[in-house]
Amino acid sequence: MELAIVREDTGELENAASALLRDLAGSDGAPHPKAKHELFEHTIEIITGVSDTVGEARTDLTGTLAEIDAVAGARDLRLFCAGSHPFSHWNEGVVSPDPRYKALIREMAWLAQRLQIFGVHVHVGVSGAEPSIAIANALTGYLPHFLALSSSSPFWEGHDTGLASSRVKVFEGLPTAGLPYRLDDWADFERFMATLKNARAITSIREVWWDVRPHPDFGTVELRICDGIPTLHEVTAVAALAQSMVSMFETRLAGGRTLPFPSEWVLRQNKWRATRYGLDADLIVDELGHQRPLREAIAELVDEVGSFAAELGCSAELTGVDRILADGASSERQRSIVAAGGTLPDVVKALVSELATDVPVLA
Repeated sequence: MELAIVREDTGELENAASALLRDLAGSDGAPHPKAKHELFEHTIEIITGVSDTVGEARTDLTGTLAEIDAVAGARDLRLFCAGSHPFSHWNEGVVSPDPRYKALIREMAWLAQRLQIFGVHVHVGVSGAEPSIAIANALTGYLPHFLALSSSSPFWEGHDTGLASSRVKVFEGLPTAGLPYRLDDWADFERFMATLKNARAITSIREVWWDVRPHPDFGTVELRICDGIPTLHEVTAVAALAQSMVSMFETRLAGGRTLPFPSEWVLRQNKWRATRYGLDADLIVDELGHQRPLREAIAELVDEVGSFAAELGCSAELTGVDRILADGASSERQRSIVAAGGTLPDVVKALVSELATDVPVLA
């Protein structure tokens, strides 16, 4: 989870990550094991350890959030998790001290300088290298589902963008971000990574910012499409859906089945529709252009993976998807606050409240 650091009084982003991480350090100065810098000083990233269940991951996140919230509160700062900050300007961000981030800014210039965005990434362990490629390919067809459920960046620098996720379009500016290339097998993946390195397009896989990718270091498929997600029940709902889908795909592969992979035009069009309309998008479901409401497709998907969620012990968390469909994604909730007469600082207050209380703010 990438967390935005904001001032309690104004709701503006505050470049305070280094200060908070110092406060979190151990008595011997050792850094906190699960809180770290991101690209800019107005962001702290928190991670979990390896978890057997989604419930364990939630417990892990809850503990780290409590620690950060305590040191932030002592400095009159607060935290939220959403795809964008509604009104702060990107050019006010200070780059974190990590040399890797400074190199990124030098190389990508304005494309990286404007990355005032926040996301949630979910890693799901897989049984081996070959399944990871097939599963990542199959998940590509479901990226609109995850993006719509997590969409939380309708505002950018004080303006309503008309999008459910402005973060996606900002991030797609990077040359190795966005939809993944279709790869046939693990050897194909390794060849392509070597080619990118030889071409000096990347220095490591950490610079392949695809919406979904195999992660060789962790033995996972990493889902990177999601906007920042404001509440832990929404985070765990998305995680439960991801874990259940990976389990379903693993089972199908073991049974000798071939996993689906839509054509590129369908993938691009559906991702755009989720970016623009969120849960209200109509999804293209075949090569003839037939469509169905994305909300219906998501509800059907939850039913389809239900038995796998039960085996994994995340049925309770998976029901959170139905709650998102009922309450609306964060992009809808944020807009409803403004439609009811609220201001963008009021939106920030609501986002802070949602992370702190795990209760959606419904205008």
